[in-house]
Amino acid sequence: MKIVLITGISGSGKSVALHVLEDAGYFCVDNLPPSLLCALVETRIKEGASMLAVATDARSADSLATLRTDIEQLRGEGHEVKVFFLTASDETLITRFSETRRSHPLSHRLLPGRNPADRLTLTECIAAERDMLGELKDLAEIVDTSQFSANKLRSWIKGLVEVERSPLTLLFESFAFKSGLPLDADLVFDVRMLPNPHYDRDLRPLTGRDQPVIDFLDSYPEVADLMADIRNFVGKWLPSFKDDNRSYVTVAIGCTGGQHRSVYMAEKLAMHFRATDQVICRHRQLD
Repeated sequence: MKIVLITGISGSGKSVALHVLEDAGYFCVDNLPPSLLCALVETRIKEGASMLAVATDARSADSLATLRTDIEQLRGEGHEVKVFFLTASDETLITRFSETRRSHPLSHRLLPGRNPADRLTLTECIAAERDMLGELKDLAEIVDTSQFSANKLRSWIKGLVEVERSPLTLLFESFAFKSGLPLDADLVFDVRMLPNPHYDRDLRPLTGRDQPVIDFLDSYPEVADLMADIRNFVGKWLPSFKDDNRSYVTVAIGCTGGQHRSVYMAEKLAMHFRATDQVICRHRQLD
C-alpha cells in the first residue's frame, strides 16, 4: 500500500496537502492518533484499498512516541511510506492565524507547570508545538511553506507525491536571499556574485527561463565555471545521500531576487541530472 503521512506545525498547510492527496485518489484521514495508524492500514487493506493519506499533529501529542516504530513496522511489511513534515516561519504562522481568525490547537491545552486559568499566547503555542514535534523531523522530508500560497503548496505536494518511487529524488529550487533561506534545503548555493540581468532594462522583467536571459548568462565564462563546480559537488556527494537512505535531497540556489540567476542555475542543473536521476525543479519566487 502507498501511505503518505502528513505532519508538522499547525498553520503550515497540512489540510491543503491532505486535500491534494484526496483529489489524487488517496483515502484521507485528518488528525488520526498515531496509535491507530497500523490498525487503519490493516482495515483499508482488507477493504481492497491501495492508497492511504493520514495527517497527524500536536493534537495527538500523547501518542506520537509510537510513530517511529509504526513507520518502521509498515515499511518492514513492504508498504511504501512517505512522511512529509510541513513547517513555516513564526512570522508566517502568526499572519495566517490572524487572517483566518482561528485559534491554535494548543491554545486550550494545559501544559506542565502552567496555571489552568492561563491560556497560551499564539507565540507560546507555536513554540510548544515545535518542541512536541521536534523528534518527527528526522523521520520526514521537511517542506517549508513560508512563501507558499495555497495554490503553490498544492502544486508542490502534487509533484512530490506523484514522482515515481526511486532510491532518491533530487529537488532543485531557486529562491531569493532577501526573503530568507528555505528551511527545507539540504544544500545551499549562493550565485549572487554572477552578472545580474536585473541591471539590463530589457532583461529585468524576464526570468531565468526566458531565452534572452539564458543567452546573457551563457555569455559569461564565470557562470559556466560556477555551474560546473556546483554540478560536480552535487554529483560527488549524491551517492552518499543515497547510501543514507534519503528519499529527497533539496538543493537550493539563491540570488538576490530569485528571478534570474538562481532560476537559470536551477533549470540547468535539473536538466543535467535528469539524465541519471529523478529530478524536480521548483522556483519559490515565481508564480
